[in-house]
Amino acid sequence: MSSQVHITDVVLRDGHQSLIATRMRTDDMLPICEWLDKIGYWSLEVWGGATFDACIRFLKEDPWERLRKLREALPNTRLQMLLRGQNLLGYRHYSDDVVRAFVHKSAENGIDVFRIFDALNDVRNMETSIAAVKESGKHAQGTICYTISPVHSIAQFTDMAKQLVDMGCDSIAVKDMAGLLTPMVTAELFAELGKAIDLPVHLHGHATAGTAEMCQLKAIENGCRHIDTCISSFSGGASHPPTESMVAALAGTEYDTGLDLKDLQNIGFYFREVRKKYHQFESEMTGLDTRVQVYQVPGGMISNLYTQLREQGVLNHIEDVLNEIPRVREDLGFPPLVTPSSQIVGAQAVVNVLTGERYKSIGNEVKLYLQGRYGRAPGPINSLIRQQAIGNEDVIEVRPADLLDDEMDNLREEIGELAGSDEDILIFAMFPDIGREFLEQRAAGTLVPEPLEPMPAGGADSSKKPTEFNVTLHGETHHIHITGIGHRSQGDRPFYMTVDGVPEEIMIETLSELEDGDSEGGARSGSKRPRPGKPGDVSTTMPGTVIDVLVEVGASVQAGDPLLVTEAMKMETEIQAPIAGSVAAIHVAKGDSVNPDETLIEISA
Repeated sequence: MSSQVHITDVVLRDGHQSLIATRMRTDDMLPICEWLDKIGYWSLEVWGGATFDACIRFLKEDPWERLRKLREALPNTRLQMLLRGQNLLGYRHYSDDVVRAFVHKSAENGIDVFRIFDALNDVRNMETSIAAVKESGKHAQGTICYTISPVHSIAQFTDMAKQLVDMGCDSIAVKDMAGLLTPMVTAELFAELGKAIDLPVHLHGHATAGTAEMCQLKAIENGCRHIDTCISSFSGGASHPPTESMVAALAGTEYDTGLDLKDLQNIGFYFREVRKKYHQFESEMTGLDTRVQVYQVPGGMISNLYTQLREQGVLNHIEDVLNEIPRVREDLGFPPLVTPSSQIVGAQAVVNVLTGERYKSIGNEVKLYLQGRYGRAPGPINSLIRQQAIGNEDVIEVRPADLLDDEMDNLREEIGELAGSDEDILIFAMFPDIGREFLEQRAAGTLVPEPLEPMPAGGADSSKKPTEFNVTLHGETHHIHITGIGHRSQGDRPFYMTVDGVPEEIMIETLSELEDGDSEGGARSGSKRPRPGKPGDVSTTMPGTVIDVLVEVGASVQAGDPLLVTEAMKMETEIQAPIAGSVAAIHVAKGDSVNPDETLIEISA
């Protein structure tokens, strides 16, 4: 077997997903594709993960059109995607016919290599997608999500690799999404995998803890010939080891990649300028962070938690949340922290901390998880928490998708004429609300991506985060996009504003210029909703979006009855009645953004 090491570069997917919230636009990818195509990468990761969501939610791009454009621009390079098994690119399990349709269309539109994983390492949830990839004549890469816990071991990961080989995979990947691997453990893991299976084994790791390059070298020394890297200008921190550095480190050895360092450097210079355009999306959590070795929390997940807590003015609880995450993870049977289990565990930990009482409120996804709707947990689940969440409901032991009826025909009928192709139906399937909105806007010719802020005179300030709302003046509604620093309880902070996508050359220097009348007990400025103060006032613990309102004014409710469903951190939570009584007022509707200091529903005892 050749000793040459092959490179998969992730700059067009996981690199910018990890560092700038998946906001890179296709127009910034295409100009460099000619250079990328001639490098000689084993593959380029260009699709999947959060890119599908970000395209339709923020960038207002058709993700299928992105894939087709990249396929045309990269004719000589394998294109690779990340697929969440039975979850595909969404956050629930889909029926087998949807999984097959999605895989077949992805292959048809340009994907060559499918990296398939399951958040629980439940191989049953990977069966259909692996089979569909093989039916399409493409490369199926079965993936092990690496994590550490009392119920995970090298022997267990090796056994999983054997199962994936038996399922027909063409290669195996070790996905270290949190950066938990250490060099010596990596050496042992890859040595054992090499003894157990004959397929190529790839290593995908994040640089969060500062050990990723050492881990890659130890993997290579123990038989790994495929590593994931990211061009230097999008590497490091929550991203990946730099491509140029690994190419330089292996040059002139038996592992020489054969890639041209000078050409790679030119690509790095291009992306260095591109990254500046997206300064508003840079995370505060940049650089090395060894907390992952203590909390097992991926860098991107820490970044999202940091943002959520800062927006609520409770960033002082970040360490409390990080300490709570391992406790929740243990209660749930030690799932690896990767989408969607990372959101399930993270959101519940935040709620536990902010409510001051563990599991006082339990998210819908946590309930589904505890019922077995996501698959088999790696370890034993806390029976008391399960009882509290689902009562005496039966726990599912079969493959969850076995309980799902075919969906494609219903989806086709539900979306109707808005869908001009199966690809459009699959957009709707992945994200029903924002997918429908995207298709409606496309049909109306009103797709407008979120604006990119000009670089401030003093350079990028990564502490600025966007706020958006509509203002109606003299009968005309204008879309306002503001970036501010800190929480709105602060007395002074600067704002940069765009109106209907057009930057305004002004700076509002004080908070009071935007907010007034924010008196104790009154309505928050910019919101007609009163502050909660009475026992029957219903509020949320986290900023989010209303997914559904379950009651009407006048309805009688009991304490604990579900009133509405909100979405925060990509997880849905039922908001329940705090007291028994009658619904006196409803201040929200589906699609509204809500905050913790607002009364959403009033209940009269």
